[in-house]
Amino acid sequence: MSFDDLLLKIGGLGRFQIFSISLLLLPMCFLGCHNFLQNFTAIVPLHRCRLSWSDNQTMIYDQGLLLASVPLDGNQKPESCQRYTEAQSAVWSLNSTLYNNTEPCKDGWVYDKSVFSSTIVTEWDLVCDMRAMRQLAQSIYMVGVMVGASAIGPLSDKFGRRSLMISSNVLMAVSGTCAAFLPGFASYCFFRCLCGMASSGIALNSMSLKLEWTPPNGRTLFAVLFSYSYTCGQMLLAGLAYITRDWRWLQFAVSAPFFLFLLYLWFIPESARWMIMRGRSRQALRNLKRVAAINGMREVAENLTEEVMNSHMKYEKANVKSTYTPLDLFRTPQMRRRTLCLLLVWFATGFGFYGVALDLDNFGVSVFLVQVLFGAMDIPARLITGLSMSYIGRRVTQSVSLVLAGLLILTNMFISKDMNTWRIALATVGKGCLAATFTCVFIYTEELFPTVIRQTGLGFVYMNARIGAMVAPLVLILREFSPFLPPVCFGATAILAGSVTLLLPETHNYPLPESVEDVEARVRRKASKGEMSKEEVVLIISPQTTCTDKLGLQDPPTDL
Repeated sequence: MSFDDLLLKIGGLGRFQIFSISLLLLPMCFLGCHNFLQNFTAIVPLHRCRLSWSDNQTMIYDQGLLLASVPLDGNQKPESCQRYTEAQSAVWSLNSTLYNNTEPCKDGWVYDKSVFSSTIVTEWDLVCDMRAMRQLAQSIYMVGVMVGASAIGPLSDKFGRRSLMISSNVLMAVSGTCAAFLPGFASYCFFRCLCGMASSGIALNSMSLKLEWTPPNGRTLFAVLFSYSYTCGQMLLAGLAYITRDWRWLQFAVSAPFFLFLLYLWFIPESARWMIMRGRSRQALRNLKRVAAINGMREVAENLTEEVMNSHMKYEKANVKSTYTPLDLFRTPQMRRRTLCLLLVWFATGFGFYGVALDLDNFGVSVFLVQVLFGAMDIPARLITGLSMSYIGRRVTQSVSLVLAGLLILTNMFISKDMNTWRIALATVGKGCLAATFTCVFIYTEELFPTVIRQTGLGFVYMNARIGAMVAPLVLILREFSPFLPPVCFGATAILAGSVTLLLPETHNYPLPESVEDVEARVRRKASKGEMSKEEVVLIISPQTTCTDKLGLQDPPTDL
């Protein structure tokens, strides 16, 4: 018997699972807003040098005086980073390209505020020689996500999923509000870094709470719902940005709701599976009884005892040691293979996803429209992913989505800028494929790592996705040297990761492994028995049938 069998006895996919998952979806929605926030708060408007002599500080200026003060670029537009040292009395026509006696913009810049009244670019003049600071700010946020993933995972395995999730919500609410209203670029970057750390804590622990309270036949459904909440956040961000054209109020608008989420997150119970593995059986029993009662299984709740509960975890508890560290991810052959493969898969997913999604202003159309298109594309992409994970499996779904995304990114670099519709279409589909990989990789990783080190493992590989996301904005800077470099980097990495995914085992509809020893024992037992039959591989677990009954075994399954 396994803990998944016990979940089926107390209601399976009951009212508790539906209600608690619904409550966890709202914070995930606003995490999507935070991750793409700089698509709007850091947009670069049209700008020109502020003139040392009389300037009305608007983009609309007397044409003759402007031509005499600012040289024209190759598109016959005022230069963004150069001005004449003194008015050129001979320059009075649009065809003039006189560049004598120019200098940098010593008195600042004048910005077009017709779209956004304020961005971090206009606030701190992150243009010309300072233009790389805009991408650096996004990378610093991703550094926070990476640090949070590496630190919060082990803390969650030690102190619990629920406590770290609540703490992360507090951190997001406070740091997001501080980033909105404290002056200075340095303070903005610092608090955005803290927002990134909080983002990891909320995402990782919400996903684990969902997974560890859900039987195998509901994991795919809830994983897709979680990914849809992230998609809704991307589309919600476009609407909030359209209404709120000042970056400070937009930052506050996506941060303040986390104060409200704290009002109900206290009522979500801690993972009973984690409690049992940590020796807190009495508290786990109380939570299980509560869940059974909510699911309408009051008779089961009354008859449930510590002995019955522990019997479902007897095998796992016998093979668990007291403490685990990230080194245990590499200690045994199967754990080592899973960890190394997932490190590459997560890096490629984060690298490609944010490389495409954070480059909206490169398409030459409304950023609001592109953001909505990118979000809308995720809807069918994630639906197809959910169906594919259910009928084809996690491994093939993960591999195909990564390879297809890489091919689309590479194809797009050969499309002329004159064919902008095709460029946007390919980028949208490619981003949808990368969104599909995110949908799959979260649940796939949770199913590959055992309970005793699940959060440590997920945090460790999730950190690699944030390294990819952190590097992606910096890779976009390579466009200044060659327009082909960024898509080659993004596309080739995705194809490589998709190929490596085939080295991982399938996990669809199998019970979660509980310990490192469990992972290795399953593989050894499978090897000793030879290849499993088709009936054993394809498990259809229904609420009326236990996991072990489907396998025809009394011992834990051996196929992972």
